[in-house]
Amino acid sequence: MDTFRRLDTIMKNQPHSPASTYRMAVERYAEAIATMENVVAVLSDLKAGTSRIFHGAFSDSIGLRRYISENSIWEKEILELIPEADREEKYLAELRFYNFLRHMPRGRRHVYFLAAKLRFLPRGVSPVDVLHRMYYIYTPDGDALSHALCLYGPQAFDFPGRSVAVNSVTGQLHPLTSASDDSILSRREKQVLELIDMGRSSREIADVLSISVHTVSRHRQEILAKLQVKNSAEACRLARSLSIITR
Repeated sequence: MDTFRRLDTIMKNQPHSPASTYRMAVERYAEAIATMENVVAVLSDLKAGTSRIFHGAFSDSIGLRRYISENSIWEKEILELIPEADREEKYLAELRFYNFLRHMPRGRRHVYFLAAKLRFLPRGVSPVDVLHRMYYIYTPDGDALSHALCLYGPQAFDFPGRSVAVNSVTGQLHPLTSASDDSILSRREKQVLELIDMGRSSREIADVLSISVHTVSRHRQEILAKLQVKNSAEACRLARSLSIITR
């Protein structure tokens, strides 16, 4: 579950808390979407660490109508409907989507949403193929994430792969696969991280790559920033889970 912990830390560390009027507007929007599209809408306040759940008619088919709030940014009762392997894939798709957006200019990030295929196993009914859509909602100044909006409904159409980033203006699909993980770090950063994973010191890495210790330190900081981790051990674990490095 390293991917879940990594994603959880990233979401909880988002800065800024928007004004209450802004939060209320976002909540009204989520409620309207749930009603109009008949989906389950989960609005997570990343700063407060809480979620509100709004219900469309799809909720009745999976037995979630009474589920209205969560003291967490994770919709636990919904996650419990997803097989463990699919759940891990969901976390990985969300992490890949987050990193996909990090490479976008700030003014373009709101254009994209995540679309992913899930399978629900509700009690007493047949498995349900579900379309999961996720939107990151930014503060009015566009500088920071304030909320995540997840929409769950029946999968009415297909698309290539298991998860894609969708450009809502052009309709272009960007597959979020292990191949996309490869672009998170530069070639040199991967080399440095692989040597770190082998237990090499900064001096040893500098000698192997014929660079200065200062340059190694700079690469270390870039790696931590890009992977959104606090130390090299976490960076190595996450990079292995994303197949950025192998060992």
